[in-house]
Amino acid sequence: MYPIRHPSHSLYLPLRGFRHHLRQWGQHRPDATPLLLLHGWMDVSASWQFMVDALPPAWLTERLIVAPDWRGFGHSRPLECAKPSDPLAYGSADHYQFADYLADLDALIAHLNAELGRPAGAAFDVVGHSMGGNVAMLYAGVRPALVRRLVNVEGFGMPASQPEQAPQRYARWLDEIGALRQGTLALKSYPSAQAVAQRLRKTNPRLAPEKADWLASHWAAPDASGQWQVLGHAAHKIVNPHLYRADEVLAVWRCIRAPLLVVEAQADSLGQWYRQGEYTREQFHQRLQAAQPQCRIEQMPDAGHMLHHDQPAALAALLQAFFADGA
Repeated sequence: MYPIRHPSHSLYLPLRGFRHHLRQWGQHRPDATPLLLLHGWMDVSASWQFMVDALPPAWLTERLIVAPDWRGFGHSRPLECAKPSDPLAYGSADHYQFADYLADLDALIAHLNAELGRPAGAAFDVVGHSMGGNVAMLYAGVRPALVRRLVNVEGFGMPASQPEQAPQRYARWLDEIGALRQGTLALKSYPSAQAVAQRLRKTNPRLAPEKADWLASHWAAPDASGQWQVLGHAAHKIVNPHLYRADEVLAVWRCIRAPLLVVEAQADSLGQWYRQGEYTREQFHQRLQAAQPQCRIEQMPDAGHMLHHDQPAALAALLQAFFADGA
């Protein structure tokens, strides 16, 4: 089993109708900026453990690190069904709105500032992976005073949309809500924790077996029949009814004031998600240049989309240097 170097501790926080699970490392010092780690779609806060373990012990004596489970992922679920004894209850929600992640993050930052005795407008350092990177970028543009330094790890956004796509998108959204209600839209279950670990390694062949074994028990849990279920609500599979408006996203990105570090795998993960030419890494870089021309882009060798699993030490070193620049 993977040997944890820096154990985390969990706490639960009621925010906006959800009982949010937070994973914390380190300790807060008044002269240091706390760090938020935001996980990606169909992932959990424990996903950051390998990178945190690559940080030097002294770094954690000087800084509090907080990683939430987004609503409907991991152990964050609606208050009415948030019982630790039932890790697979996600309530009656039939879809999730992207804007809620921004509001949850805003409420979390307000709570943490009050809890830590910091001013209401005190800023955080923020690192987001994939979906979490997209949330972080938008939040840093909407609340620029609350983000001191920003790191986007493999958070590319999506292809630009056209208004003519709206009718079909809304129809698909309704159809998928119906499928969820009928029980035909579900996440795959697994017969054992070992099978979950194999699934993780199939998705990411670079993931070491001992890391997969450890992560499996945080990414999934057994139900009453002994089948292992992913700790994520199937409603997350339902398409967003609102089109991705690249022009609106760029307008928000232009409001970012925090120094921005973009970290991406040398292996082009965008190429595996979209048809050739539909949305490319070059187009993402063009968007960055249009909105944040001073941003720094780093490519990580021998890594895929889950580069915080593949190269945790290299990512940890990048973060230490980047945050030290603004100390």
